[in-house]
Amino acid sequence: MTEATPAKTDARFADRAFVALQLCLPTRWLSLLVFKLTQLRAPRFKNALIRLFLRGYTIDLSEAEFDDIERYDSFNHFFTRALKPGARPMPGNAQAFVSPVDGTISQFGTISEDRIIQAKGHSFSLYDLLPGDADAGDFVGGEFCTIYLAPYNYHRIHMPIDGRLAHWNYVPGRLFSVNAATARALPNLFTRNERLNARFDTPAGPVALSMVGALFVGSLETVWSGRVTPPHLRHASDGGPYTTMQPVALARGAEMGRFNMGSTVILLAARGAIRWAQDIAPGQPVRLGATLGNWRRAGA
Repeated sequence: MTEATPAKTDARFADRAFVALQLCLPTRWLSLLVFKLTQLRAPRFKNALIRLFLRGYTIDLSEAEFDDIERYDSFNHFFTRALKPGARPMPGNAQAFVSPVDGTISQFGTISEDRIIQAKGHSFSLYDLLPGDADAGDFVGGEFCTIYLAPYNYHRIHMPIDGRLAHWNYVPGRLFSVNAATARALPNLFTRNERLNARFDTPAGPVALSMVGALFVGSLETVWSGRVTPPHLRHASDGGPYTTMQPVALARGAEMGRFNMGSTVILLAARGAIRWAQDIAPGQPVRLGATLGNWRRAGA
């Protein structure tokens, strides 16, 4: 489990150089350009782009809704592809708190007061992660898990536990890469980047899910609001939080949103709400539906 107090960073010269390059790049413009390119429907262009991507990454299309690239309308349609029904069965244990995505565990553990570990030597405040949330203090001393989605991962986001949407908000920000190199070298990475935060009322108490945008992440989307970005804003005209006109109740394993290109999801739960599984560790790949731990009923 993650230590409460970060030590000296593991950042290398190459990590710092990569961050310095990103600081000079027009990341919002580049991300918008990638979004527009991935939306193009010209068959020859989108098929060539998909084939190029498949040569660069190992992707199992046998579990995808369509295994024939001709059936995808655009590269984005392919990138945000759905899975075949039953491809990610939920565990039989109703108390299992599951991974909402395919990805790699970056960090997890107990929040030390309001500080969340980003990487060795770096932490950030949950109040900075959840600006405008008057109830962010509910997660002080609570539990967190950060999962990184690489470009080759399945990019839809699902519920880790049954929940009813309480409120959500969009937070403008930068669009730095969220890979391990940037996490090691750039302080407060996840609170600098654009993100969408959603808070749910669950049997384990409040659970928040933060969808953190990143370089070349062309779109953040939820099932209740549709596409939220682009445009990638520098300042929010109304930071929320927002509540939906109709109640939004989602079962464990139900889709709640999606990314275009790789990014990061941060899960937050209240103090003592989650007992993490003994066999998970930072750097470990996980798949949607894998048990991260067991949740404890609020007030029990």
